[in-house]
Amino acid sequence: MSTRKTLGLAAALTMGAGVVSAAEMPKFGKPISEGDLKAWDISIAPDGVGLPAGSGTPAQGATVFAAKCAACHGAKGEGGQGPALVGGIGSLPAPNPNPIRTVGSYWPYATTVFDYVRRTMPWNQPKTLTSDETYAVVAYVLNLNGIVKDGEVLNKDTLAKVRMPNRDGFIELYPNKF
Repeated sequence: MSTRKTLGLAAALTMGAGVVSAAEMPKFGKPISEGDLKAWDISIAPDGVGLPAGSGTPAQGATVFAAKCAACHGAKGEGGQGPALVGGIGSLPAPNPNPIRTVGSYWPYATTVFDYVRRTMPWNQPKTLTSDETYAVVAYVLNLNGIVKDGEVLNKDTLAKVRMPNRDGFIELYPNKF
């Protein structure tokens, strides 16, 4: 038998053995239910698709922030153990060697701020803020940055309309998507 045929036969046997082995492997886990999937499928798109019901104002957010955020981010978002959330507007883009990256100066979409806060905050208990608390905290932080006015209500209809100062500071991979 030629070397070519021998290698071909060996490859076919190896692949066949792999298929048999895969079929005999144990099946760990089970398919996820729709309810369980929904609890994890909480992504918010930059255009606001996926935002939940709820609302919040900067004043409401100040109360939540004082109780659940200030220990890490400072009383007015100036930073502490956690990063600063305010300031830096105008310090971007490059060639500034020391840009200040905060919610107000860096983030391009208010909706992604909401998404991040809802998923990760507070740091010691992520995903524990209610939708109303998340809207309120985001309203407060945006207010501290001069982006949202006192008394303005953020909700699934208004949050996506907030124009962030660095909205055009990124190169869009898919410019017509959002």
